[in-house]
Amino acid sequence: MNPFLKVEEFPNFPAMTPAAADEALPKLLADAKAAVDKLEKSATPTWDGFVRPLEDATRTLWYAWGLVRHFMSVLNSDGWRKVQKRFQQGIVDFSLRVDQSRRFYELAKKTPADTPVRKRILEKMVQEAELSGVALDGERQKRFNEIVAELAKLQNDFRDHVLDATKAYSVMLTTPIEVEGLPAQLKAAMAEGGDAKKGPWKAKISEDIYYSFMRHSRNRPVREALMRARCTRASSGELDNTPIIDRILALRQEEAKLLGFKNFAELSLAEKCAPSTAAVHRMIDELASASKPVKVKEDAALYTFAGVKLEPWDRAYWIERQREKLYSYSEEELMQYFNFPEVLNGLFGLANRLFGVTIEERTGDAPVWHKDVRFFRILEGGKTIAHFYIDPFSRPETKRGGAWVNRIHLRDVRADGSVQLPLSFIVCNQAVPDAKGRALMRFREVETLFHEFGHVLQHTLTRVDDAGASGTNLVDWDAVEVASQFMENWCYDAKTVCTFARHVETGAPIPDSLLERVRAAKNYRAASSSLGQLSLALVDMLLHEGGFKGTPNDLKNRVFEDFTPGTTLPEDRFLNAFSHIFSGGYAAGYYGYKWSEVMSADCFGAFEEAGLDNEEAVRRTGRRYRDTLLALGGGTDPLEVFRLFRGRPPETKALLRQTGLID
Repeated sequence: MNPFLKVEEFPNFPAMTPAAADEALPKLLADAKAAVDKLEKSATPTWDGFVRPLEDATRTLWYAWGLVRHFMSVLNSDGWRKVQKRFQQGIVDFSLRVDQSRRFYELAKKTPADTPVRKRILEKMVQEAELSGVALDGERQKRFNEIVAELAKLQNDFRDHVLDATKAYSVMLTTPIEVEGLPAQLKAAMAEGGDAKKGPWKAKISEDIYYSFMRHSRNRPVREALMRARCTRASSGELDNTPIIDRILALRQEEAKLLGFKNFAELSLAEKCAPSTAAVHRMIDELASASKPVKVKEDAALYTFAGVKLEPWDRAYWIERQREKLYSYSEEELMQYFNFPEVLNGLFGLANRLFGVTIEERTGDAPVWHKDVRFFRILEGGKTIAHFYIDPFSRPETKRGGAWVNRIHLRDVRADGSVQLPLSFIVCNQAVPDAKGRALMRFREVETLFHEFGHVLQHTLTRVDDAGASGTNLVDWDAVEVASQFMENWCYDAKTVCTFARHVETGAPIPDSLLERVRAAKNYRAASSSLGQLSLALVDMLLHEGGFKGTPNDLKNRVFEDFTPGTTLPEDRFLNAFSHIFSGGYAAGYYGYKWSEVMSADCFGAFEEAGLDNEEAVRRTGRRYRDTLLALGGGTDPLEVFRLFRGRPPETKALLRQTGLID
């Protein structure tokens, strides 16, 4: 049987080929259309007469299409691109057909809710229909649908251009002097013949190579070449995203005005917990005001330390040298204590300590899409409550950069009492294991793993029974990073780190003195880091508010020069690879990282106040966090969930204090 035609507990990934998807999707679309048509005539305004049958009518189609999108991210190929392009329009049309059903819209308004969670689901259904153009008249709805379809295609093209441009550029290095200063693991990852000492080595602009190369390479000409290539990705020839950006922004503004909003930023915030664009700007201004004076001091100290004029391609190198000098450890020295399997075990131990769950590896019990993928189950009280996969290592040729979590199954309690268990993917881009099989991690990669696991915890530890609001479903986009950013804090907790930081050769625990230096370095250049993220948030908001002078790139240059002067080149085209807002879900929502960070820092503040050395207090606070932030999912407004945990609204003081910007 075609593996896409039936929702399986664990997908049969090896059998899921582009050809199988190509064969299955026409039937799935036809069946879903027929089921929806029938339901429109027979549905009644009750949960079991409308909401549940609608979920059932579309479930297999969305399952299959979600897996197609997953393959596009982790095993990108011409075959999968053809499937995406062939069926994208049909998927968009079907989604709009459901969202714009006046019958379903009226049913959602009339259906009584017997629980607060179901009330929120129904309210969101009504809102989603309205934001999908259900109330527009014939010609205006037709134009709205054209916009949605064109945006879907443009966003796919944008993503593919970034991936192809990243793959297309590299510099071959043939002599040892050209790779002086590079950590051994990085040289191993760059080696083009398997010999890390003799080479040759290929320097790339993919995430797994670029950032570490820029921090450690003494080869200024190659640093410059890589920076120029990376900052101009997808900005020329057939891969040029410049016209795509212009078109996306214009279409989003037109879409917003069709729906009665002043601009796309206001449309975006209609579904978020930030009350207004003005509130977002106030947050950015408040955090930027605290950061800018500190950044001036940070840069002055860097220039004094370097003693030379710094070009943009020099900054990362000298920042790393200054950090090594100030805190007396190197990235390579620290990496020796973070081997991926040990870090993973420590992370799972923390989950047990805080939330009372046990995680077991079950690789071999379920099919996987690549040999590096591992499979796990989560148990509570000896009972399996969820499963997840981890795909940890970089594959620049077929896997998009960055790290993310995808959901495939939501917790769902059926009428007969059966339970669909949550299932999700963690995808990262760590360097592949070396010749000895050691997968050493940069400290930032450790933080990233903890971050992504926070998303999995919120997805899997939900106690919401209705799929429509379980896990991260219906969590407002500007609050969806709270659970993930919260987990990063534990990378600096001595008791936690000591459970997994062991020297890869000797097995010796990380020395207290080294760990203290890592903790002391936590806020190194914190103001510069904060302003970098705030600048992206502000650019995103201003682009989607519209009315700016010049081109999008001109706007970006003005903001960068104000927030992060001296960090970019004149030809910089960062926006052309800003996938978060042009091919991801963060359009007029990138501020959500900082909005969430305010809440996540405040959540960790509860543990600090309880006493991180008080194990019983940590356990008690962890269970309360689990019973609110993780258990309630999208069934309760995020700000109310926060108040239930913290007893008050969120405040910025904890974030400013934890990042060293106030005492």
